[in-house]
Amino acid sequence: MRKDIHPANYQEVLFHDTNADVFFLTRSTVNTKATREYEGTEYPYFPLDISSASHPFYTGEQRKTSTEGRVASFNKRFGAFGGRNKKAAADTDSAE
Repeated sequence: MRKDIHPANYQEVLFHDTNADVFFLTRSTVNTKATREYEGTEYPYFPLDISSASHPFYTGEQRKTSTEGRVASFNKRFGAFGGRNKKAAADTDSAE
C-alpha cells in the first residue's frame, strides 16, 4: 500500500439512527466532538437521521412523509373556507 494517501484518523465510531433508535459500531474517518459510552467503552458519537434500520427500502414499510409544500398544506387545511366565500359571493350576485 502507498504511504500518506489514506486518512490518518480511521477509528471506531458509534453511529446512532435516531429515527429507529438503533446503534451501529463501525470504523470511519468522520470527525466528531461528541462521545458516548456503548457496551462499556467510550466511542466518538455521530447521530443519523436515517439508516438501513429505518429506511423504507430496507424495512419494507411505507411511511407517510411530509412532502407537501406549505401552500398545498395550507390549501388542504383551509381550502373549504375559500370555497364557501366564493359560493356565497356567487349566490349574492345571482340574487341581484
